[in-house]
Amino acid sequence: MKCSALFKNIALLIIALQASTLFAQDNPKTLTAKFISEDIQLDGVLDEAVWQSAETTDSFWQYFPADSTLATYQTEVRILYNDNTLYVGIRAESDGNDYVVSTLKRDFSGGRNDNVSILFDTFNDGTNAFAFGMTPYGVRREFLVSTGGATRGSYNTTWDTKWQGESKIYDNYYTIEMAIPFTSIKFEEGATSWGIRPYRFNVQSNEFSTWVRLPQSQLLGNLAFMGELIFEKPLGKSRTPLALIPYVNTATQKDFEIDETDHKILVGGDAKIAIGDGMNLDLTINPDFSNVEVDAIFTNLTRFELRLPERRQFFIDNSDLFASFGNFFNEARPFFSRRIGLARDTSDNLIQNSIIGGARLSGKLNQDWRLGLLNIQTGKDTPNEIPSNNNMMFALQRKIAQRSNLGVFMVNREAFGKNDFLEDSEKYNRVIGADYNLASANNVWTGRFYLHKSFQPDDNKGNLSSQAVLSYNANNYIIVAEAVHVDEDFQADLGFVPRTDIFKVGTSVQRFFFPKNRNFLNRYSGRLLYINYWKPNNDFKMTDYFVLSEWRADFTNQTRLTAALRHQFIFLTDEFDPTGTDDAVPLPGNTDYFSNTFSLEYRSSPAQSFTYEAKSTVGSFFSGNRYSAGGEIAYRIQPWVRFGLSLNYDGIRLPDPHPDADLWLITPRLDVTFTKSLFWSTLIQYSNQRDNLGINSRLQWRFAPLSDLFLVYNDNYFTQDFGPRFRSVNLKLSYWLNI
Repeated sequence: MKCSALFKNIALLIIALQASTLFAQDNPKTLTAKFISEDIQLDGVLDEAVWQSAETTDSFWQYFPADSTLATYQTEVRILYNDNTLYVGIRAESDGNDYVVSTLKRDFSGGRNDNVSILFDTFNDGTNAFAFGMTPYGVRREFLVSTGGATRGSYNTTWDTKWQGESKIYDNYYTIEMAIPFTSIKFEEGATSWGIRPYRFNVQSNEFSTWVRLPQSQLLGNLAFMGELIFEKPLGKSRTPLALIPYVNTATQKDFEIDETDHKILVGGDAKIAIGDGMNLDLTINPDFSNVEVDAIFTNLTRFELRLPERRQFFIDNSDLFASFGNFFNEARPFFSRRIGLARDTSDNLIQNSIIGGARLSGKLNQDWRLGLLNIQTGKDTPNEIPSNNNMMFALQRKIAQRSNLGVFMVNREAFGKNDFLEDSEKYNRVIGADYNLASANNVWTGRFYLHKSFQPDDNKGNLSSQAVLSYNANNYIIVAEAVHVDEDFQADLGFVPRTDIFKVGTSVQRFFFPKNRNFLNRYSGRLLYINYWKPNNDFKMTDYFVLSEWRADFTNQTRLTAALRHQFIFLTDEFDPTGTDDAVPLPGNTDYFSNTFSLEYRSSPAQSFTYEAKSTVGSFFSGNRYSAGGEIAYRIQPWVRFGLSLNYDGIRLPDPHPDADLWLITPRLDVTFTKSLFWSTLIQYSNQRDNLGINSRLQWRFAPLSDLFLVYNDNYFTQDFGPRFRSVNLKLSYWLNI
């Protein structure tokens, strides 16, 4: 078997599949935005005369529980605009006023709160969009959509921008007024139309609806299904102002392991500069991320690293330009922004590495081209043998046909200065490559085809990573086929590469069924997934395979039941202890292991004040057995308080002399929203696998638009003797100033 044979006919396949982009909506829905000369009083009441003269959207279609009927509770949307602001007026019918609104905090969960959201595809590329949403209580959210909105990773809720909104609740309906400054979004000068699609989560009535109809097998935010917003008068320039975001942070911390206390005052900030209609220049000096929410802890029973999301604001705008290159299923990504600002110390522990400063240029050059350029310098840490590194990425993307694109990139990590502790082979790492992303106009066909190559000192031969993945989504089927090859010497220091020397082939087939009577059961599905891994440098020896058979039922009240059978084979090339026990006898390497497990999972309806999820897994595990149980219970006193408790237990039983383990992960969380601008959250994470009990408590006061005062308390303890480990207190002030 040769890897190149699988990619031989990719070019012909791309040409054939690209023809499917010719099939789109024959008669897309349209809505005319009326130009006005006056401002709107933003009070949530649609009583101005201009609202009555504005064109209204026609009927919304159901998305859930059905996707073939008109919505029971209709929604009307109107658009007005003047030279400076886009105004959105919404009237949403309801069955009473028992709305589900779990919080007053901005950036709420869309599927767990009653709300209306709107997608704006301002460049009509079917790939990227800005989205804004509001609840009946006037709580706002905004997010960015990338890669066409085709996967759950396409939605970035960390993005923030300035806009206003108010709401008003009446008997059996509510109204919303949004005011979105044109300075808060990017668009083409002289534009006469955008892509648009409003959609609604009516959680209290278990109905989701959308203006433009789309099938349930597609995600509700998919940009392949859009209407057209027509402007009466062409738009002017996208005049995003210069934004300065300085901060000051007073911090006190103590490391109990080395008995060291540190008090410091940190000063730094960011700047956002608009370049043309579609480009952003982000600058940062001495950034501080103490206010960023802590990462969720996971019990990891695998041999590989877990990929966690990026939450730092500096990396968010146009993040898909940098982060979407590489493997569709995270086998090998050449760039992973979380690598910047973190490093390994001499004990191989992951520690924070200071960022001196950096710049990001990103966005639209024109209708067809996107550009991304990132350059960040990190500091030197001699005691931990960490050099000062320059971290750079260049990305260029060209739109092809209606929604597909071709991108090229280069990533470079290079050590600066004289570093006696650094091996010559570690002085730099470079990765170049090209990705073709397929997305047909109706999103029936999607896929990715890429080829990447890495370069290290005296190591320039081979070092390849490649993938071909193709997905079909139509006629109640989702079918995915994939082939991946990652050379043993492929290296991406700024990327995410859990393992190398793999050749992988996988196939997934999912079929949806819809009962005739859908008063109780909305739909059910069966899925079969089969994945094989081989090791090319070991005569293509098979090292892993697993077969997953899954059945899922979705009920009309939004509850869900899932059952799955999994058969897995693992050839351990090296010895491994899945329990993570100190001084344990690991499972021997160069050995075959087989396992079979059964899992059952249930999720309750989010419409209830008390919600819960439960999951259990039982079966064999390497040469022993595993018993797992977990889930989450939550109770809300809406919209002020939400308390949640997550619990996960893994009981591992291995034959002597290998260790048994009882691994617990317990995570209570309390969120209190005093007002729409004052929030308090406390998260506790107990993991005996990581020997850590962590407490993070954060008080946030948003005293002005996108300007905050944070008081953050962090405390960490060992779990065996509950001795203190690390403690810090931060008082941080940041202010967003538009010039």
